[in-house]
Amino acid sequence: MLIHDPDTGATAAIDAPDAEELLAALHEKGWALTHILTTHHHHDHTAGNTIVKRMTGCTIVGPAKESASIPGIDVEVREGDTVEIGSAKARVIETPGHTKGHVSYFFPEDEIVCVGDTLFSVGCGKLLEGDAKTMWSSLEKLAKLPPETKLYCGHEYTNNNCRFALTVEPENAALQLRAGEVATLAKESKPALPTTIKQELATNPFLRPWSPAIQKRLGMEGRPLDEILGEIRRRKDRF
Repeated sequence: MLIHDPDTGATAAIDAPDAEELLAALHEKGWALTHILTTHHHHDHTAGNTIVKRMTGCTIVGPAKESASIPGIDVEVREGDTVEIGSAKARVIETPGHTKGHVSYFFPEDEIVCVGDTLFSVGCGKLLEGDAKTMWSSLEKLAKLPPETKLYCGHEYTNNNCRFALTVEPENAALQLRAGEVATLAKESKPALPTTIKQELATNPFLRPWSPAIQKRLGMEGRPLDEILGEIRRRKDRF
């Protein structure tokens, strides 16, 4: 994803998984890259860092807690820091769980949040370096953002996520509607992104461990929400 400020010409890429594709997209737009905003250290989000930095001279921003694993990092950021892309300002939100130092970038004036692999449409990231309690704390932060905030995530898994979510909360009418729309888009090879915080609160089981229907189906009525999240994640891992 590219974020561009037309007034100053500043342009940021959210992660750099593929140098060739990123450089081609910049060429097509006629934009000069000034920043890469890295969400986490995984190779499929940072593989293009070194080449893109060499070709563009951009500044690479990334989570301080993962700085040793992020190629070419220039600026280390933490919870509450602000990153400026021209006149656009992003607030850094630490959202660990998928990795230990994962961050998200929230642009309040533009009503956009870039969440990497913490939250997907109707899904969430695998708990590779964290536990369910850590992930639930991160998801709660994102859930509290303004409902109309557009959510951009690191991968398009929505169709598969919907199929799984229907095994956890099949009676959810909003989820049924979303699943139908997403299936149609998938047949047409069209993305179901971006989504919104409001839509995810209504359809995403990983944001809904409080749901009585989910708790009943899992046999976990009244259990701590992070434990319920953990069980949903385990079931998704086996799906």
